[in-house]
Amino acid sequence: MTDAVPAVYEPLDERFAAVGGDSRLERLWTGGRWTEGPLYVPAGRYLLFSDIPNDRVLRWCETDGSVSVFGSPAGYANGRTLDRQGRVVTCQHGERRVVRTEHDGSTTVLADRLDGRRFNSPNDVVVSSDGAVWFTDPPYGIASDYEGHRAEPEVDGCHVYRVDPRTGQVAAVATDLERPNGLAFSPDESRLYVADTQRRHLRVFDVDGGRLAGGDVLADLEGGPDGVRVDDAGRVWVAAGTAVHVLHPDGTLLGRLRLPEEVSNLTFGGPKRNRLFLTATTSVYSILLTVTGPRLV
Repeated sequence: MTDAVPAVYEPLDERFAAVGGDSRLERLWTGGRWTEGPLYVPAGRYLLFSDIPNDRVLRWCETDGSVSVFGSPAGYANGRTLDRQGRVVTCQHGERRVVRTEHDGSTTVLADRLDGRRFNSPNDVVVSSDGAVWFTDPPYGIASDYEGHRAEPEVDGCHVYRVDPRTGQVAAVATDLERPNGLAFSPDESRLYVADTQRRHLRVFDVDGGRLAGGDVLADLEGGPDGVRVDDAGRVWVAAGTAVHVLHPDGTLLGRLRLPEEVSNLTFGGPKRNRLFLTATTSVYSILLTVTGPRLV
């Protein structure tokens, strides 16, 4: 059973007129402590999302609207994405690693250490078209027992990492962020957007093969930016505070979509990839839009 709240659009630039959709937000589920990591899986027509403090992953079924526990315990799972073969790649706070779920249900560890030292708590992840896995590693899962297991850090900071698709070697590719969080590629993969939650801004890097260059601040945002997605027109969608902020690639804030709770993350899905799913504190929301997300598979 779903309920609805008004969709509050806040246009700030005339180019925001290209963004539209339903006049209401559907609340698909509520009852979490801190919902995160939404991922739409087109092969099964379902949405996976995490309730991190309760250490569980839930699944919302698009065909009948039901919500069930998909996994518990779940390694305090956070961000997740699909690779080009349709396999789910997940960051686990509790296990301090990035894993891939194979088609037969088995788990492959993609990254859990750098030079023998455990990561802080991998947070969010994207997979580029060449198969490389890129992820952020802030300390939220080791800062307390709320979203993981309290522990001392072993690596020398909070970085963005890349897992080489051929060798499996892990390398730090951006090391000057304070709390790297959500990340997303531009449609042509020439740019990587990374949210730095502590500094309350979004940065943009130029992608040069397996390396990053630049790293300018693209935009300062109200609230600490968290999840990031890009639509197929190149607009950047950032969860920050109680809104989703829509940016032009030049950094101009085009407008916002307000929610009744603090927004943690977002993803595009549905058969046409024009349904925006949002995890927001205790709940999961969705809205049908006139814009379309990129194809992951």
